[in-house]
Amino acid sequence: MSPAFLLWLTGAMAVFLAAATASRAYIASSNMALLILSLALYCVGNLMMVKLMREGGLGLAISASAIAQLLLINVIAFAVFGERLTSLQLAGVGLGVAAMVLMLFPVGAKS
Repeated sequence: MSPAFLLWLTGAMAVFLAAATASRAYIASSNMALLILSLALYCVGNLMMVKLMREGGLGLAISASAIAQLLLINVIAFAVFGERLTSLQLAGVGLGVAAMVLMLFPVGAKS
């Protein structure tokens, strides 16, 4: 993965995490402004994903994004909203971490 790919991935993750946090805040408050903010952020995040797909391919971009969101949104859910995962759910997150580590290994040939 190139430094540009990792930079775009980091930016997209920040946007998606902000969108998910706004969605969760909307659920708690029913404030329409939060829902509109969330939808706008999801649109921006998806536009950023197009750049990632061009840079790293569809499979890598979507997989890396999904796993990074899985990990980071659980941190936000735990720290901000007080949500907890069961042991089985934590095992699933652990498998996601293992998958991300394997995906980040460099490959010899590019498809």
